[in-house]
Amino acid sequence: MKQIIQDLYNGNTILEEVPAPFIKPGHVLIQTTRSLVSLGTERMLVEFGKSNLFQKAMQQPDKVKEVLNKVKTDGLKPTINAVFNKLGQPLPLGYCNVGKVVAVGKGVDDISIGDRVASNGPHAEYVCVAKNLVAKIPANVSDEAASFTVIGSIGLQGIRLANPSFGETFVVVGLGLIGLMTAQLLTANGCKVIGFDFDSAKVVLAKQLGIDAVNPGDGVDQVAYVNNATSNIGADAVIITASNKTNQIISQSAKMSRKRGRIILVGVVGLDISRADFYEKELTFQVSCSYGPGRYDDDYEQKGIDYPLAFVRWTEKRNFETILQAISSNSIQVEPLITGRVLLEDYQQIYAEMKGSKSIASILVYPEKSNNLSHSIEINTNIFQKGDGVVGIIGAGNFTSAMILPCLKRNSAKLKYISSSTGLTGTVLAKKYNISHSTTENDIIFKDEEVDLVVITTRHNSHAALAIEALRNGKNVFIEKPLALNKEELDKLIEVYKQSGKTITVGFNRRFAPLAVKMKKALGSASTPMNIVATMNAGFIPSKVWIHDMEVGGGRIIGEACHFIDLITYLTGSKVKSVCMNSLGAQPVENTDNASILLKYENGTNAVINYFANGSKAYAKERIEVYHQERTLVLDNWRKLKGYGFNNFNSASSGQDKGHQNQFNLLIESVKNGGESIIPISELVNTTLASFAAVESLKSGAWVNL
Repeated sequence: MKQIIQDLYNGNTILEEVPAPFIKPGHVLIQTTRSLVSLGTERMLVEFGKSNLFQKAMQQPDKVKEVLNKVKTDGLKPTINAVFNKLGQPLPLGYCNVGKVVAVGKGVDDISIGDRVASNGPHAEYVCVAKNLVAKIPANVSDEAASFTVIGSIGLQGIRLANPSFGETFVVVGLGLIGLMTAQLLTANGCKVIGFDFDSAKVVLAKQLGIDAVNPGDGVDQVAYVNNATSNIGADAVIITASNKTNQIISQSAKMSRKRGRIILVGVVGLDISRADFYEKELTFQVSCSYGPGRYDDDYEQKGIDYPLAFVRWTEKRNFETILQAISSNSIQVEPLITGRVLLEDYQQIYAEMKGSKSIASILVYPEKSNNLSHSIEINTNIFQKGDGVVGIIGAGNFTSAMILPCLKRNSAKLKYISSSTGLTGTVLAKKYNISHSTTENDIIFKDEEVDLVVITTRHNSHAALAIEALRNGKNVFIEKPLALNKEELDKLIEVYKQSGKTITVGFNRRFAPLAVKMKKALGSASTPMNIVATMNAGFIPSKVWIHDMEVGGGRIIGEACHFIDLITYLTGSKVKSVCMNSLGAQPVENTDNASILLKYENGTNAVINYFANGSKAYAKERIEVYHQERTLVLDNWRKLKGYGFNNFNSASSGQDKGHQNQFNLLIESVKNGGESIIPISELVNTTLASFAAVESLKSGAWVNL
């Protein structure tokens, strides 16, 4: 299928051929008929993509500070690689999609195949959208008119925050697409509406729609105009839908408001607010969040958990449905807002002329009959033979693009497949790394007899299930940690592994780092007790991010701290026998990313892993100290290693190498030659059980024996 994307690195807007998305539980698969180009939002993204690196940096000063801190802690080369990897990830454009449902996922009971629906899907021939972001279209509403659903909901959410009452006077600043729909919705609410815009054509259109519209460029004083229209009372509320960096808009909005008036920001403007303007009138100011309640909440958007109507009357989906009903009842008119219709293949007629465009709403028209529902496409024609270490990758996220694929490319691995949920990121990476096929269907990888190794880099809750399927199909498996999220998953996986005759590797790369190997050599092979303190300055991650969800990410202890458990196992040559974990704070918790894990090893080693998320990002991320036989080793952030009390070792240094390359070199060689797992399976299982035990200890407040 075809999809419009924005290349943030070189600024090109591309109609890309990608695999169609695969239907998922709680989602619907839609064949697109129309989509609306949001000229305001999409123009910003396109212009950001076209800007040079300096201009991009100037637009994101907070990111520049993060980059500078990363240079200090990690070094210049890793930082540059991380920045360019981020810019190399394409951005799908569009969020106003209309089409026909062609497949329905498990758990969707209010939408059927054949229904016409509006959603926030991108500009693509097929989109897979979660059920709470999809609304059925009334029979008397055309696909073209329905494409205004999402953009109208943005304006509607701003109105809901303003809480209008019949007879109030509202000012709408900015009469672009959202502004014109907002003004009409306010009129339908029984409000008197005054609109301002510097584009004469938009002002004329607004007047045709019954709005008292004014062009300040004609010499009209906006504040005086509003005061005159309200008998010097001022506007009850101002809704700002404009996009302009000036602070003048917020200042004028305050000045034209009545005492205790409301100002709602829907657009993007300068926010250097004058205290005097707001203080004297006791004004309220609020920023509206997109389509309404539920936005950016994974429980609502991705898991399909609705908010109870009695407590949250208006959600994203209910706002979508309200806009569709308003169009159906002719409460608002959208046809006059359409300034162009373009076939999907002629998309550049819109995107090439975005800067300075006076268009309001442009509609993309899709082929009526599409034969592009293919879940796999060939990118490069390569020849493969079973036994060559042929690789199929499942997961095309940031870590795959930043670390795994560069490592595999350097050791000339035979890359046949990459699978991604949407098909887009996988396709871009396939082109970059000479991968033969991009797919959204994992089964094609499992069933291909040429594939020797399946690399799994998806979210943590899918690791065990995907590994089991790969092993059952006779594939060696690499899983980017963790191995599993609970004992039940682990037991099923080990059972299948024992029957498969294949290998499992988990991405515990740190044991393969050059400085870790030097540490192991300096300590010697004798399995005598050590004291080890390992500290990870992990950095703060917001609580809503999936890694914290125990059912999806398993939490950061199971999902990330397992790295250090494995590293200590490698250094000591022993296995964990009992675990105790204590967390930050006075109250007992079930999940944490601020904790100290105390580990007892079979050989008597005592180890402490400090996993902290409340430290400064300007400080080094990882540090390991080993105390053994009157000798000490200190590893600083995988860049410097110092030895104290050693006869044959003093210090060593390295570029920040955490062992990824060595890990994949050994893995591919092992798969080709049919060798053993590069990490013993007994150690993989022990490390995984130790991470489970840490969480169990936190709940019980006691030591847990493995």
